[in-house]
Amino acid sequence: MRAKSIKLMPRGSNALNHSFMMAAMMTSRNSCQFNYQKIFSQTYKRLSTANGQVAIDPIATSKRTVLVTALVGLLLTGCQSTPTNDLTNIAAYQTSTRPNDNRNLDQQEIARVRTSLAAQYIRKNELDTAQRQLEKAFAADSRYAPAYDMMGVLLQQEGSRLNLEKADQYFKKAITLDKDFEQAHNNYGVYLSQMKRYREAAEQFEIAGSALGYEGRIGALENLGRTYLQLGDRSAAAKAFLRALDGNRNSIIAHIELVDLLLEQQRVPQAQRLYDETLILVQGQGISPRLLLQGIKLAAAQNNITTRQQLAQQLLSAYPLSDEAKQLKTWLNNPEAPWK
Repeated sequence: MRAKSIKLMPRGSNALNHSFMMAAMMTSRNSCQFNYQKIFSQTYKRLSTANGQVAIDPIATSKRTVLVTALVGLLLTGCQSTPTNDLTNIAAYQTSTRPNDNRNLDQQEIARVRTSLAAQYIRKNELDTAQRQLEKAFAADSRYAPAYDMMGVLLQQEGSRLNLEKADQYFKKAITLDKDFEQAHNNYGVYLSQMKRYREAAEQFEIAGSALGYEGRIGALENLGRTYLQLGDRSAAAKAFLRALDGNRNSIIAHIELVDLLLEQQRVPQAQRLYDETLILVQGQGISPRLLLQGIKLAAAQNNITTRQQLAQQLLSAYPLSDEAKQLKTWLNNPEAPWK
């Protein structure tokens, strides 16, 4: 295997916003992250302007006026949108699958606007403002499932013991109101994983990952695989990651996790092929310590001393305090020992 010159990932670039998990594909195995689905509807992504501020007009007496006023306020001042990243497979926030059940459409639309505004405030960590928007969403339509899902995300992000306990009930309420609301199943799974309730989390991810047509399905399957890793079920994890690859060959998370699983099984040629694909997928983004360590393991397994030494030098110089660097130093002190 010819030695490769690999661009390093800038320091700090693998830091993740916990509230809306983007892909954590390049973090250490010890940092098992899960994907929230993006919580901004396509409708409000189109309402962006340069200043990125949000205006909330007072509630008018006419229900129709309320809706028009809220939407006009958004059009005039805009909601800051989140840049998309095709590699993360994160879909637009789902706004429920249930029919209107003859409820007042104006009230439901108000709830949708308030929920979308709350999403923007959560992303900026303005949690008190977000909470007020969600209370207004509940007041407008007490059966609007996305508002309950969003409140669960908000409470989870705040992170105190009391709010984490409350979050559970909001996620359950969202699913009760709309059992086909795959977004809520995925987000509830993320919550359950954080609470180390992995078997329950796997059930939620399986529901979301089996929903054909759901835009966040691949992310749910990636979450499912990582949950099985936490449970120590490597066979089930591999199957979940393979399902993710079947759905999207560009899934970086599935690539990286499968490389490790194949290395554990000493299936080096297959691991090398997936590793090479991964390097193509992350081209221009830099390379993480985890990918560097995988390259070192592959080079060592194929007795490619030049590549192994080059990648080891890159890892130790760029990420000297990383867990991967510690693993490498341990192995260098005893090359005959298995990787830990």
